Amino acid sequence: MADETNDTGAAPPYLAAEAVADRLRDRITTGVLTPGHPLRDAALAEEFGVSRNTLREAVRLLVYEGLAVHQLYKGAAVTCLEVEDVHDIYATRRALELRAAEQSFTAPQAALDRLDRYVSAAEEAAAAGRWDRTATHSLDFHRDVVDLLGSARLNRFFRTTVAQLRLAFAEVPHEPEFQRQWVPRDRELCDLLRAGRRTEAAAALARYLADSECQVVDIVRAARCT
Repeated sequence: MADETNDTGAAPPYLAAEAVADRLRDRITTGVLTPGHPLRDAALAEEFGVSRNTLREAVRLLVYEGLAVHQLYKGAAVTCLEVEDVHDIYATRRALELRAAEQSFTAPQAALDRLDRYVSAAEEAAAAGRWDRTATHSLDFHRDVVDLLGSARLNRFFRTTVAQLRLAFAEVPHEPEFQRQWVPRDRELCDLLRAGRRTEAAAALARYLADSECQVVDIVRAARCT
């Protein structure tokens, strides 16, 4: 296989752009970049040590994923989700997470054991009042649920879905009240899946997603009406 570097030893521009897009996506997923946050190419290019063209290509990747938008005369910014986006996100979650729960008997034991890591981390963060971290660990747990399917392609796709969902969480007016309720429910799902109680896990997950979608829709709708 040909070495994917140029004569200077640097990665080609398309790989550099993907790497920058990964870092920006991670900042969205962890709540560092919130809806409406400007993505200024000069400042970010300097921070990441890439050209402005590479940074712009990274932003184009995020625009394609629905995580950023181009604003006339203002440049790019992180996306503000609409209600329709929330419904689409939850349709994706149902398709992947429920399938993963139902098919979890095919997952290796190591993947089932990994489910506990982020649930435990979320419990610790909630106990410490670190609600931003609680939200991140909860999303990471649901990524681990999808990982039970054993598909690298689906994992990459769901990573973007999780980032989009975090943008909706950023609209929550009372984060402790919102995030606190999901910690025990994530624990329940984790324990059911690890115990092989797949039918119960799928039913609990379906209720979880229905309740979450209803609340997030109301939150996003209220944010757009202010």
